[in-house]
Amino acid sequence: MSKGQILVISGPSGSGKSSLIDRLIKDHNNIYFSVSSTTREIREGEEEGINYHYISKDKFEEGIEKGEFLEWAIVHKNYYGTSLVPVQKALQEGKTAIFDIDVQGFKIVKEKFKNAIVSIFITTKSRSELKTRLELRGTDSKDDIERRILNAAGEMEHIKEYDYLIINDDFDESYAAFESIFKSVEYKTINLNLRGIIDDWIN
Repeated sequence: MSKGQILVISGPSGSGKSSLIDRLIKDHNNIYFSVSSTTREIREGEEEGINYHYISKDKFEEGIEKGEFLEWAIVHKNYYGTSLVPVQKALQEGKTAIFDIDVQGFKIVKEKFKNAIVSIFITTKSRSELKTRLELRGTDSKDDIERRILNAAGEMEHIKEYDYLIINDDFDESYAAFESIFKSVEYKTINLNLRGIIDDWIN
């Protein structure tokens, strides 16, 4: 029997991470998608508890003091973080916990869980392609887009720290790669009850 697995996804906003994750959740059971908390305002079309848990700055900082976050970071002047309790519960139930977090958060999660995670960096084929996608999305101001692109350029420097890289140019091809990595996590020896497997084999 396998233990719960952790799959960490990072990459620039606008690279298509959410679309890939949404399809994976639709196609597979036994997944816990970690919904982050944030202090930024809810955008048109978003839903509480689906996209994020939207909380006040004071409540977020109180959670930090109480140690309620697995990881947290300040991105574009807003707090983002992952609540620890539901993640632990999902792992105990043998589910794959998927995190969509930035590079800062990834470093914290990797430090805590060591080799028990698999990480994927997802990006566009170029800086100009990312800018085009953000503009077409129509949810960010010109200044916000420039800030996101600048932040993305910094994140790209950390690609080598991740296990896998997906350049999301063709969605179907990217999803096939994404799904293959997801399936492989279940077979990592670190995620298996090897003592039980060996004993069962001997007996």
